[in-house]
Amino acid sequence: MSGPAPSQLQTFPPPTDRVAPPRERRRLSRPVAFASLAVVFVLFMAASSAPSPLYVVYQQQWHFSPTTLTTVFAVYVLGMIAALLVLGALSDHLGRRPVLLGAIALEAASMVLFLTAGNVGLLLTARLIQGIATGAAMTTLGAALSDLNPTHAPHRAGLVTGTAPTFGLGLGSLGCGLLIEYGPHPTRLVYVLLLTALVVAGALLSALPETSLRRPGAARSLQPRLRIAPHLRADLLSLVPILIASWALGGLYLSLGPSVAVGLFGLSSHVVGGLVVTLLTGPAFLTALALRGWPVGRTLAVSATLLLVGTAVALTGVEEHSLTTAALGTAIAGVGFGGSALASFGTLARIARPAERSELLSVAFVISYLAFSIPAVIAGIAATHAGLKDTFVTYAATVAALCALALLAQRLRATRAPVAAGVPQA
Repeated sequence: MSGPAPSQLQTFPPPTDRVAPPRERRRLSRPVAFASLAVVFVLFMAASSAPSPLYVVYQQQWHFSPTTLTTVFAVYVLGMIAALLVLGALSDHLGRRPVLLGAIALEAASMVLFLTAGNVGLLLTARLIQGIATGAAMTTLGAALSDLNPTHAPHRAGLVTGTAPTFGLGLGSLGCGLLIEYGPHPTRLVYVLLLTALVVAGALLSALPETSLRRPGAARSLQPRLRIAPHLRADLLSLVPILIASWALGGLYLSLGPSVAVGLFGLSSHVVGGLVVTLLTGPAFLTALALRGWPVGRTLAVSATLLLVGTAVALTGVEEHSLTTAALGTAIAGVGFGGSALASFGTLARIARPAERSELLSVAFVISYLAFSIPAVIAGIAATHAGLKDTFVTYAATVAALCALALLAQRLRATRAPVAAGVPQA
């Protein structure tokens, strides 16, 4: 008796307990993941400075005052500070990858708003969302880089965290200036390119290996707080003048720098507007790379001196209407900016215990970015009423005074703790 034809055989699904588990998505190797995070860090910083050369274009098209211009700049920083305070510890509970992908999505949304912006209201909204996205990304990127730090190069994560901001800020500003000057659609093209890069970054980060396990307490971690251990307060206080001086100078250049190039020196090229920022951040990046092995005390003293000298030279250039002198002063101040950032955050990371480090650095970041934004807004208001030149001169003189105070503070600190000045920075 013959059996049924093959086509008539009844088939049954395999038993459920024998079904092979779905294959886990392939993840990036640790070296590739580390490099990807470094590139994404630079991308966020480049995106944050890209609008700076465009402020002059927006101002010409929409006819708003310097006060409005610096408000647009400050809204970004306030969004970033809020994210640092509220979202700083979220990735410790949800994991690095989800928070980074959320930050990428927010940043992409801000690029869409920039693309469609036709008035100051949309521009303010775009900058606020961008600030929140950047703040969330900065804390998580720093943590993820530390998680993936190669054992043979223990300081690499710290070096990337210290140099990516200045490199990205210079790259974004100069790149946007070139696109405005030589590319089509000056207020659109840069955002299309950044949006494309963010899509690629999102695809890359979706394959990031997770380095932080989920744990309860995510909602509780959203409560903002600033706390400094009592034994760390004197050291932080001694660094406050140089933190304020360096970041206030950075805020001046990123908010009003391109306007100074156009209004005081008559330079209509948008490439020059981008170069104004790059002249400060480029030397800062190179200095942080070059001085990473120097003792902290020496680095802080040299940096405060160069900040003071550079600001004074730039001030002289503006007073004498000498573009060469002003550019030279900016570059010198940039060296001081890079060295002070490296040594300040290196000092704070070294003196704090592991359980205190995150809180201490959060406080330092908040101080830095408040100095980055609030004086720039005051300068914008002053420029509307007193004029651009007088505002720049007064602002630069104030920064120079803070640099002198920073030198005095470091001298007093070195006198109190001479051993600390000779300890190499992390």
